[in-house]
Amino acid sequence: MPSVIFPGPEGRLEGRFSPARRPRAPVAMILHPHPHGGGTMNERITQALYKTFTDRGFATLRFNFRGVGKSQGSFDNGIGELSDAASALDWVQSIHPEAQTTWVAGVSFGALIGMQLLMRRPEIRGFISISAPANMYDFSFLAPCPASGIFIQGAGDTVVQPNSVQKLVDKLRTQKHITIHHEEIPRANHFFENEQAELMASVNNYLNFRLDPACTIR
Repeated sequence: MPSVIFPGPEGRLEGRFSPARRPRAPVAMILHPHPHGGGTMNERITQALYKTFTDRGFATLRFNFRGVGKSQGSFDNGIGELSDAASALDWVQSIHPEAQTTWVAGVSFGALIGMQLLMRRPEIRGFISISAPANMYDFSFLAPCPASGIFIQGAGDTVVQPNSVQKLVDKLRTQKHITIHHEEIPRANHFFENEQAELMASVNNYLNFRLDPACTIR
């Protein structure tokens, strides 16, 4: 889990990077929750996602958005953070130019940034959005959503109401050529404080499904 510093739009960005162990391995980007809520790349769900993708042999990066930890710059209400994520993906691709596929996984605010990045980068073929803030931000930019993925929500989330995520999922499911999965974890709150094991089981079950060579979703 080596520490890395790479260039971003407003200066240096700090991250943790696990290189791929085999040629042409896929890339995974992990995006942390809102900085004003204490979100960093060391948030526990962010770390768990990083480990999951690393264990599967992905070239995996998690990093601090601008103004967090040793990353330079200051919070930019999501606009600059999207640019940070794009720069981070550029950096990983400069190390693994042979990668054929990219995944993005985000937690809360990071889920928003991940879905925005998805719209800009056609190489992203899968996403995991955890506690996506569908009641706080306008997700209408997903028109159409270019890749299949999963939304995972806590049924007891009082920050992002589960019905707002359900409405987003229902809307995306009307689109052709993608498949949207959706799971609600019983009793779980916004950050799955007592249900992280159930959360990660959901993540891993979905990855087992998508990464199976027999899976028809591409």
